[in-house]
Amino acid sequence: MDKIIRCITSDGSIMASAIDSTDIVYTAQKIHQLTPVATAALGRLLTASSMMGNMLKKEDATLTLKVNGGGPIGVVVAVADSHGNCKGYVGDPHVQVENHSNGKLGVSRAVGTDGLLYVMKDFGEREPYIGQIPLVSGEIAEDITSYYAVSEQIPTVCALGVLTDKQDGQLLLAGGLLIQLLPAADEAAISRLEQNIAVLEPVTTMLAKGMQIEEICRHALEGFEVEVLEEQRVAYACNCSRQRVIDAIRMLSAQEILSLADDQKGYAEATCQFCDKVFHIDRRELEKIVREKEKK
Repeated sequence: MDKIIRCITSDGSIMASAIDSTDIVYTAQKIHQLTPVATAALGRLLTASSMMGNMLKKEDATLTLKVNGGGPIGVVVAVADSHGNCKGYVGDPHVQVENHSNGKLGVSRAVGTDGLLYVMKDFGEREPYIGQIPLVSGEIAEDITSYYAVSEQIPTVCALGVLTDKQDGQLLLAGGLLIQLLPAADEAAISRLEQNIAVLEPVTTMLAKGMQIEEICRHALEGFEVEVLEEQRVAYACNCSRQRVIDAIRMLSAQEILSLADDQKGYAEATCQFCDKVFHIDRRELEKIVREKEKK
C-alpha cells in the first residue's frame, strides 16, 4: 500500500505533501488495461487527487478532478476522499499517441490542450465548490499549479511522475510532490524555495534512488526546519456497491426502469466506471422497485 505525508516548515511559511503512488497507479493500469500514455495521464491525475484530497479538513469530504482537453484520450477523472484514497478512469484506456521528441510519453498529445481542468470539492454541505481553469499544457502537473494560482490564489509547485517500462509498458514507479507558500512566507523563504526547486530531480528519479517520501519533502525544503504533520497509507479504493446501483435506478421513471432488463438475459447490467465491477439486477427486482415507487 502507498503512503502520503504532509509537512510544514517550522516558521509556518511552506506546506508540502509527497506521495509514493506506485500501487495506486499500478492498480488503475490493471483494472482499466491502460496503455503507457493512458497510465501516465490517469496516474498523474490520481496522484494529484490523492494529495489534494488528503488536504481536505472534513472527514467525509471528497475531491473530484476532471480534465477534458479535447484529445483522443477523452475525459480523465480522479476522485479522492479526505484520507487520500482515490479512484479514476479515462475515456479511452487504449489510446496511442507519439511520444515527445525527448522520448517522454506524449501525455499532452493524448489529453489535448483545448479544454478545462475542473476541481470539485464536496464537503457534504449545501452546494459543492466547483472551480475550473483553461488547461495550460495538458501535462497535468502544470495545470494543477495553474489552478491553485488562478482559483485559490495560492503559489504552488506541483510535480507528478509516472514511469513505465519502455519494453512492455508496465508501471514501474509513480509519485508526486505538492508545495505551497503560506501567508507567513517572506522573500528569503521564497528565494530559498525557488533555489531548491530549480535543482530538484523528478519525483520518479528520487523514488528510483530509494528515497522515502519524507526524504523527498526534506530535500525539496532543504534549508528549512521541517515538521511532519501527518503520514498515512493510501490506496486505490472504489466504494461502488449493488445498493448504490439500485438507488440510482430508483431515480428513473417506472417505464425507464422496466426497460432496463435485457429481453434475452432477463436482467439489467451495470458496470462501475472506476473498478469495472459488474452488477446484475434481474427483472423481478426491477419490478419490485417500480412497485415501491408507486406506493410512495
